[in-house]
Amino acid sequence: MFALFETLFDIIRLRKGPDAIPHSVVLFVVIVVFWLFAGLVITLMTAELDQEDFFIGTLTGMAGLSCYAAIVVLSGKKARLLQAVMALLGCGALLSLLFVAGNVFLTPFLSENITNVIVTLILLWTVPVEGHIISRTIDRHWYVGVVAAMAVFVFQLLLYSVMDPATISPT
Repeated sequence: MFALFETLFDIIRLRKGPDAIPHSVVLFVVIVVFWLFAGLVITLMTAELDQEDFFIGTLTGMAGLSCYAAIVVLSGKKARLLQAVMALLGCGALLSLLFVAGNVFLTPFLSENITNVIVTLILLWTVPVEGHIISRTIDRHWYVGVVAAMAVFVFQLLLYSVMDPATISPT
């Protein structure tokens, strides 16, 4: 398991691609459970989130994965799909846990505003990471992957706001 986490951290640091993850259905199940666990942790540790947010977040995550799967399949790289999905889920789970850890461990020492900036940057790092994963999967330039990741990110935000209109509050 340590080797898996090390590989996922290398992908997050843009040093390796999804091809570094073994092609394994058993490992896929482990990573899906890890991703769901990370979603549950972020929901439980964030006061503003509840069970409905976990459900909506999981659905928007699956919608994003569907978009990435379509990109991979339409690019003719179907054989790489499992590894790409495992990299996306595993890196997403690790970044989610880093978000929670940042909130928990930085808040006592830093102001709330500085902590919010740091954890927001952690979440925004998902865009270049996902772009890196997709670009390596479909053998395209990194910028192509980042554009795809930005489009999926915006799609997921729009989907989340449609599914949970309470997130858009009048000011």
